[in-house]
Amino acid sequence: MPVYAWVATLALLAVIVFVDLRVIARRDGEVTLGQATKWVTFYVSLALAFGLVLSLTIGGRTGAEFFSGYITEYSLSVDNLFVFVIIMTKFAVPPFAQDKVLYLGIVISMALRAVFIFAGAALIAAASWTFYLFGILLIYTAVSLLRGDDEPEFGEYRVLRAMRRVLPMTRDYHRDRLSVRQDGRRHWTPLVIAVSAIALANVVFALDSIPAIFGLTQDAFVIFTANAFALMGLRQLYFLVGGLLERLIYLNIGLSAILAFIGVKLIIEALHGSHIDHIGSLALPEIGIVTSLGFIVAVLAASALASLGKNWIDEQRATS
Repeated sequence: MPVYAWVATLALLAVIVFVDLRVIARRDGEVTLGQATKWVTFYVSLALAFGLVLSLTIGGRTGAEFFSGYITEYSLSVDNLFVFVIIMTKFAVPPFAQDKVLYLGIVISMALRAVFIFAGAALIAAASWTFYLFGILLIYTAVSLLRGDDEPEFGEYRVLRAMRRVLPMTRDYHRDRLSVRQDGRRHWTPLVIAVSAIALANVVFALDSIPAIFGLTQDAFVIFTANAFALMGLRQLYFLVGGLLERLIYLNIGLSAILAFIGVKLIIEALHGSHIDHIGSLALPEIGIVTSLGFIVAVLAASALASLGKNWIDEQRATS
């Protein structure tokens, strides 16, 4: 990817982060449904525009890889929202401070994910067997998700408990402030712990989602930007969907199918790279990016429609 593309993209992301921070700073109350809807629409439109620009300037394949990675990352990140709810409840974060907590936690995790992305790209470039490792990891994750072993839970990580012991901490929140001065000393508020929990949870989830996107493309630029746009839109999605997530009862099945598909795709690509094109009489197919994008969209649409249909049938039975 040309250097100017990196510079322009990082500048764009910095402007978005700055503007978003200014909006949060000026907001007095809780995030309303209308505000969340507008921001989700804005971020999705921004991602669509970015993908189209990539298609027109770099190439259609790069654009398709971005859209596939973005949709995959965004859909896999939905599980994060369950954990966000648990964190907000566990730490009793005031509603008016939740937007700031999510914002800071996601921005920090975005920087940490960048480390994983570039490390993964370097590992793949150095060793082709990484494809087998990532493929097996994704298939294992898919099976665990399907069996319900991957239900999102949150326990206070050891590092968070250590922060409580080390940092001078106030007992109560002070609106949305991260620190206050008491008795002539600077004290951190519990908001710092909540922000750290969000960031750590997002990094933990990256252990599944980043190998998945490497199954779609090995372009570090595409992987980084797809992650960035997905994470930036995730915060407002938290306020938009809220309790609606519980109605998507078949979402885990859809996500499991996507992870398994990408895992198999990675292993097939690794076999092709080892000049193995047949297993017995079975020819190994070439799975292109358009096929991957179509499969991801179709599976997500099917799981959403099936969930809505099941909810409708249950509601009809309850009222009859």
